[in-house]
Amino acid sequence: MTVDLAKAKQRLAAMRKAIETQCEKTREARAPVELDQVAVGRLSRMDAMQQQAMAEAGERARKRDLVRIEMAERRIASGDYGYCEECGEAIPDKRLEIDPMATHCVRCAS
Repeated sequence: MTVDLAKAKQRLAAMRKAIETQCEKTREARAPVELDQVAVGRLSRMDAMQQQAMAEAGERARKRDLVRIEMAERRIASGDYGYCEECGEAIPDKRLEIDPMATHCVRCAS
C-alpha cells in the first residue's frame, strides 16, 4: 500500500475546515423560529420551521463527518490508516482519495 499520509492529513484538514465554515454559515438558519404570527404568516412560519429542520439535519450530518475525520486522524497516528477494519486488507488508494475517512475496503463495505 502506498498511501501518502501527508496528503491524507491535508485532505482531512481541508475537509474539517470546510465543514466548520459551513457550520458557521448555517448558525442563523438553525436558530429558533420566531412564533409571532403577526410578523410572520402561518405558512411562512411553517416554511421557516421546515428550513430550520433541514438546517439542523445538515448540521447533524456535518457533526458526524467531523467525528469520522477525527477517527481517521487517530488511525493515521496509530498506523492503522488505510487498512480495512473488517478484514485488515489494505484499502485501495483510489478509495481513500475519494473518501479519506473510509474504514472498509470495497468488498467489506458492500
